[in-house]
Amino acid sequence: MLYRSKAPLRIGLAGGGTDVSPYSDLYGGAILNATISLYAYASIETIEKPEIIIEAVDRDEYRSYTLIPELPIDGYLDLAKGIYNRIVKDYGPITSGFKLTTSVDVPAGSGLGTSSTLVVAILGAFVEWLKLPLGEYDIARLAYKIEREDLKMSGGKQDQYAATFGGFNYMEFFADHKVIVNPLRVRSSHIHELENNLLLFYTSTSRVSAKIIDAQSKNITDKNQDSIEAMSHLKEQSVMMKEALLVGEIDEIGQILNFGFKHKKQTAKDISNPLIDEIYETALQAGVTGGKISGAGGGGFMIFYCPNNTKYAVQKALSHFGGQFYPYQFVKNGLVTWTKSK
Repeated sequence: MLYRSKAPLRIGLAGGGTDVSPYSDLYGGAILNATISLYAYASIETIEKPEIIIEAVDRDEYRSYTLIPELPIDGYLDLAKGIYNRIVKDYGPITSGFKLTTSVDVPAGSGLGTSSTLVVAILGAFVEWLKLPLGEYDIARLAYKIEREDLKMSGGKQDQYAATFGGFNYMEFFADHKVIVNPLRVRSSHIHELENNLLLFYTSTSRVSAKIIDAQSKNITDKNQDSIEAMSHLKEQSVMMKEALLVGEIDEIGQILNFGFKHKKQTAKDISNPLIDEIYETALQAGVTGGKISGAGGGGFMIFYCPNNTKYAVQKALSHFGGQFYPYQFVKNGLVTWTKSK
């Protein structure tokens, strides 16, 4: 049997960084994000040999192990191995050999929540196979624990919940890892207009988000008032974005993005760089009213709001940077799992 899953990547529209401890624990965070038609995939195939095979086909990485209760965390395919270790720890030994195959539609480190979304997808495949009694909040919370606690990976909380729930969500983050996901009922015409005007541009550079996130966290711990104030403005931005989407003031979204990007750059020094600033200024001159770097910053994807029909001029203006525009659609569904007979 084949046990499959897919989970959508997300675009962070507002509030990015306020889901990261210690800010969310001390002040409460708020984020607005939306899932798109780019995915992380996982597939588990049972095999007769007492063996564990893990293959990331998009990254050309492959490892095999004997069927043991704990796999080594050694820098190779650690996300998949960390999930296996946690499932065995929480739900007991897996007695059948299996092959786990994964892939993601975009490069790692691109700022669309790839790592967390992949964790959710792999968890989904195990849930489908082992019939684990986990609901949406359970899966998202377990994905967070595996990344942040078991594997000690720096980051926030939004990506796991976005990938699991899907759609447009206004998320609130509190102390003790409490998260509330508020699905938004955005009119389809508003979604279509946003989709038409919001460009997704890959800068062809990746980044290690952990360094930026660690710097943001340190600024909060050290009570850096400029950083704390900037985070508070980002939380304010998430409310502004929610109101614009719900009432249909879609052309205001450019200015709201610009407001957020200005304050985001004040939370840590490496969020932007000369290349990102040049790309952003070029886009503004071509007709963009606002945009941002996706995820923690430093590279990866950028998004730009292009009102009216300016997106064609923006695409032309940015073409010489050597990046790539990704087509996408907003999607309602989060994690999906299914079983296929061989």
